[in-house]
Amino acid sequence: MTQTQARGPLAGKGAVVTGGSRGIGRAVVERLAADGATVVFSYARAEDRAREVAEAVAGRGGTAHPVRADFADPAAARRLMERADQLLEGLDVLVNNATGPLAPTPLTEITEDDLDRALNITVRAAFLTIRHAADHMRDGGRIISVSTLNTRRQAPGLALYTAAKGALEQLTTVAALELGVRGITANTVSPGATDTELLRGSNPPEVLERIPALTPLRRVGQPADVAAVVALLTSPDAGWITGQNIPATGGLS
Repeated sequence: MTQTQARGPLAGKGAVVTGGSRGIGRAVVERLAADGATVVFSYARAEDRAREVAEAVAGRGGTAHPVRADFADPAAARRLMERADQLLEGLDVLVNNATGPLAPTPLTEITEDDLDRALNITVRAAFLTIRHAADHMRDGGRIISVSTLNTRRQAPGLALYTAAKGALEQLTTVAALELGVRGITANTVSPGATDTELLRGSNPPEVLERIPALTPLRRVGQPADVAAVVALLTSPDAGWITGQNIPATGGLS
């Protein structure tokens, strides 16, 4: 057990973040650790990146444990949570951030294997981590799922991505209804255009150049912007917020 941070609003708390080696997930890991939590985070394949995140957190006095878990494997989520039980003194925060590829694909070109992979990574893994949290999370805990503005702002080619994220939103809403009696809150955060590899890899340069003009704040969101909203929902002051879908879009709607 290494849950030893002594300062911050999450001091003494244990957190699990899925998909924590890059982008929004990395920013969430770093923010929760900075707020005092001991964090267990999953990565699919890039061990060097995961190690870099853990070292960056340690350099700032925090603790983050990388655990390999490729959610395309249906058993990976269960193994992740079992490992988290070993590494944490208790589970207080669960952030479901892992997601499948975002590359736009027409409905007619989506294969059954594509569907299975997307649902395994985004929905099945979250179902299993939330179910584990229902049994093991301490009273007053926090569940946050990272969805997307695109479940409300649809675009051609995003059927698979948004279908999976929509299911994630519904899982989280039901968790709020079922776990509220124990003071556990469950909310969704829906980022808009956020400067990540996922965004840059799925949009041509001319689209990326237009994004700042679409937001009242006239810029592209940063992973830390989304992590700040997640951190707000984990704080003691957010105990009366549950069952909600919080846009983290810079006003993009």
